[in-house]
Amino acid sequence: DYGGPKAQIHYAGRDTPEFFCDTMEMFNLYLKPEQARSVRALFVQDMARADWERPRGHWVDARSAWYVVGSRRHGPMGPTIASFAHEADATRFAAEYGGKVYRFADITPDMVVLDGGALHDRSM
Repeated sequence: DYGGPKAQIHYAGRDTPEFFCDTMEMFNLYLKPEQARSVRALFVQDMARADWERPRGHWVDARSAWYVVGSRRHGPMGPTIASFAHEADATRFAAEYGGKVYRFADITPDMVVLDGGALHDRSM
């Protein structure tokens, strides 16, 4: 029901995946040191193929995807991490909307804070 890239985690011993309305939320949970459940697979949407406003399908392996952190595009919870199957698509997105291109292993916990940018808002 919300725009922006979605994600899912498939845990061992569970038949159904856990879905996330935002890639930022998935990374925030997955990268927590206390996350001890065994993960079978992670998927994100290829936003080069999915419609940003109404994303459906186009799932790719999250560990092999490319990501843009810090773009001007937002998801349902504010700043998000755009996901792509191919580096060239991530690079094009970053050129148009800003941000920096990363691999899965390069995403760190400090990049996935779920405050929606409120901690950096100096206008309040």
